[in-house]
Amino acid sequence: MNGIDAIVFDLGNTLLAFDESLAVKRVAARTGKTPQQIYEYARSTPYVTELALGKITKLRFFYTVARDLEFEGTYEEFALIWSDIFTPIEPMMTLAQSLKHRLPRLLLSNTNGIHMDYVFQHYPFLQEFDAHILSHEVGLLKPDLAIFQYAVKTYGLTPDRTVFLDDIAANAEAARHAGMKAIHFQNFDQARAELTKLGVSPI
Repeated sequence: MNGIDAIVFDLGNTLLAFDESLAVKRVAARTGKTPQQIYEYARSTPYVTELALGKITKLRFFYTVARDLEFEGTYEEFALIWSDIFTPIEPMMTLAQSLKHRLPRLLLSNTNGIHMDYVFQHYPFLQEFDAHILSHEVGLLKPDLAIFQYAVKTYGLTPDRTVFLDDIAANAEAARHAGMKAIHFQNFDQARAELTKLGVSPI
């Protein structure tokens, strides 16, 4: 399609908006901790990052966090509390859907298995993407150049014919270093305009 062979989407705040404060408030309500204590715990322990890198399992993460925060619910309760934070960015979801059968669509995200269980259940359209490069499955996190190199090598992408969209500027810059054409996503109209300039004609 006019010089572009594939399109790679970030997930959070590009296709799905998310609000972590919702999870923090719910966990606080179930544990007697304050939201500030939950935030400080998350920042001071390695567990969230380890989960995102696939270094610990979903259940190990749950049991560790539940013990530390004195959460007495089940894994299923915790997973819902922690994951029910996403809202679709409808025009971007529609844009991605409009490119089906026209360009290979890949999802490249810093995420974890608990969140992705929820995301795929509630937004099954995302399972239809041609590939999923998820940090917890590949053991790499953006903006590490290696995750983009992994995507290129694994899926046979031609970097300068691949466009990547991400709401974080550092991630877009890393994709450029990998040779991709990157769009620092800010809003739907801006993303559509920049895709059009690249020869991609979405909705």
